[in-house]
Amino acid sequence: MSTIYKSPAGASEIRRRYREGLRTWPVPADHIHVPTRQGETFVVASGPENASPVVLLHGSGGNAMMWRSDVASWSRHFRVHAVDLIGEPGLSAPSRPPLDSDAYALWLDEVLDALGITAAPVVGISLGGWMALDYAIRRPDRVTRLALLCPGGVGRTRSAWLLKAVLLSVFGRRGVRRSARKVAGLEKVRDTSVLDDLVLTFTQFKPRTARLPTFTDEALRRLTMPMLVTVGDRDALIDSAGTAERVRRCVPQATVRLLPGVGHLIFGQTEPILTFLRA
Repeated sequence: MSTIYKSPAGASEIRRRYREGLRTWPVPADHIHVPTRQGETFVVASGPENASPVVLLHGSGGNAMMWRSDVASWSRHFRVHAVDLIGEPGLSAPSRPPLDSDAYALWLDEVLDALGITAAPVVGISLGGWMALDYAIRRPDRVTRLALLCPGGVGRTRSAWLLKAVLLSVFGRRGVRRSARKVAGLEKVRDTSVLDDLVLTFTQFKPRTARLPTFTDEALRRLTMPMLVTVGDRDALIDSAGTAERVRRCVPQATVRLLPGVGHLIFGQTEPILTFLRA
């Protein structure tokens, strides 16, 4: 695990806080460990076992806790599988195969096969949105619907935030806290636990440095399943206007929502996504 963390102590602290969070998961859940070619993958499964499945893919620097505020609602209607992405600060393997390969699609094949999922809607945010798109393009028969929040790989990735984060980091924990708040767009969010988790991640976790591959227009045009794409117009990481424009142009059946005054982390979408999943 040291490959994705700055220190063993930092890795232990992040995993300790995650396990504490899992103990307060708002609904009964099964913890599933799936062996794959990339190492073990951890999945939190909630909802009736005989209900239709939904797969959730979180963003960079996160884990299944990203879905904590959504799962109580969604699991009343679906068997919800919150997957810890490999190479991220959850309980899955630290493996990070090249992004410009079919490695993540092959990995998800193994995860879904182990869970008994032939095809399902996929909900993804940021890096998880990129993985959801990558999988839907490579495996269109296995993705029935796509709900994406600030997905990577469509609009231009911004770099100005990185310089700001570096400059603020010289001011210690206070600077890191300011940086995390600005990068994630949390200036108006009052839940300090979200910011506390981000600061811990900023200080102890090594995020991916490789730029997410951009999907071509041709690849996006191959998407035929229903899609809901939600982006914030104050996203510091991704050109959200560019994302919205490309999706509207290349995927005409998609519903695109550009939220005013919203940054990279998008909250309050539980019901709109549920409505889309149940349509």
